[in-house]
Amino acid sequence: MPNNKLFTAEQAAELIQDGQTIATGGFVGIGVPEALLCAIQHRFLKQQKPRNITLVYAAGQGDGKERGLNHLGEKGLVKRIIGGHWGLVPKLGQLAHHNELEAYNLPQGVISHLYRDIAAGKPGTLTHVGLHTFVDPRVDGGKLNTAAKEDLVKLLSIDEQEYLFYKSFPIHIALLRGTTADSNGNITMEKEALTLEALSIAQAVHNCGGKVLVQVERVIDKHKISPQLVKIPGILVDAVIVAKAEDHMQTFSEHYNPAYSGEPLNTPGKLTSKIASGEIDTRTIMGRIAAQYLKPGSIVNLGIGMPEAVAVAATESGDIDSITLTVEPGGIGGTPASGLSFGATAYADAIIDQTAQFDFYDGGGLDQAFLGMAEVDQQGNVNVSRFSARTAGAGGFINISQNAKEVFFMGSFTSGKQQIEVINGALKVISNGPVNKFVEKVQHLTFNGKQGLNKQQKIRYITERAVFFLTPEGLLLEAVAPGIDIQQDILELMNFTPIITADTALLDRHFYE
Repeated sequence: MPNNKLFTAEQAAELIQDGQTIATGGFVGIGVPEALLCAIQHRFLKQQKPRNITLVYAAGQGDGKERGLNHLGEKGLVKRIIGGHWGLVPKLGQLAHHNELEAYNLPQGVISHLYRDIAAGKPGTLTHVGLHTFVDPRVDGGKLNTAAKEDLVKLLSIDEQEYLFYKSFPIHIALLRGTTADSNGNITMEKEALTLEALSIAQAVHNCGGKVLVQVERVIDKHKISPQLVKIPGILVDAVIVAKAEDHMQTFSEHYNPAYSGEPLNTPGKLTSKIASGEIDTRTIMGRIAAQYLKPGSIVNLGIGMPEAVAVAATESGDIDSITLTVEPGGIGGTPASGLSFGATAYADAIIDQTAQFDFYDGGGLDQAFLGMAEVDQQGNVNVSRFSARTAGAGGFINISQNAKEVFFMGSFTSGKQQIEVINGALKVISNGPVNKFVEKVQHLTFNGKQGLNKQQKIRYITERAVFFLTPEGLLLEAVAPGIDIQQDILELMNFTPIITADTALLDRHFYE
């Protein structure tokens, strides 16, 4: 490779100037250019440069502690963040909480599409995604603190239909990752678990006159890469950085899993089930309850956390083979990974760019979605994005929840540590969590129940002891667990009274055996 493209991470960090806008690729730990982020942090601690940058990223990129974008959590380094998810970057979250930077949260899919529109020279992204949530300028406009004053989102009407317009802006630096670079800087991703929106970011930065920096595992000679495998053409790449193995893990929990990158193996993987070991906990119960709603032939999204149990339950029941699981960063089919490998898919049928996946989601391609919930109110609104001083952000939640035909929100009935026992197929509550999850009004409007009903969505809320169905009149108590006292174990722990009829069903005992 010519010397004008081969850089060390430290040399690449020197290219970033004060006040520039940086876009980073990654999803949790997948595709995160860790070596570059470390180098930027080290330069700042040594030189106090670069200062006052604007950071833009679509998906959460971190481990909730030190890695990923947490490297940029130094006071004075970042001036503004436009991020899709904040839960994995607590160091940046603390700066936002203290108004030491301008904090914005926009939907993950919108940011991925905004990259593409910036690349195309468009004034911004026009979409229905985010209407009637905290992103809507009639609510918060995506602003997370008082330091965030500029309006980034506008409400527009076209043919009497409301849309949100997310404004474009120039991006000066791209921090990306691939597996291999040839001597012309063409980048392939054969060992990466995802391709994400790397191409869109690279095109956007190049067309803004900026610099594209790509971290790789290795450099090889020209013409040894099939052109169909190139994900970032060399014409877009300004610097290639060969990273050490410890800074180029496939995910933040696995150095390399061949199943995530499509290498054929003799034995297909299976999910490990807690139920098989005899343990029945809240997660197991909710996974079983939710799995009963899976419809053969459905295209399904499973969110991080509690919804992962749906895949476990469906695998045990054999229903997993009748549906297609997808994850928002691009995996279709196969088995989605969990924890710090979330976003990867073992034995996927296909892995497409995140930008294209959100095209599919936003247009109504999902039949069913199973997502988490932190707060639910009497109108069926859901909060997963903000809780007092802690900001998690929405990630792809808004794109997914607003556009799937059926939505299932999953979570324990109360927040915090609760204790349950299962005895002979019946549920007994030993102690509840300290915080009610079903509240009069959610703190942050991540999903709007009324608008979901207006779009003819079917909406349910699944807990270990009860299932609710959203009606125009409010939440209907649809089913309860065997052994549950409705007054003591449900109604007294809700800040509003749901609709109760004589038709309330009893959940199947086999969910609790």
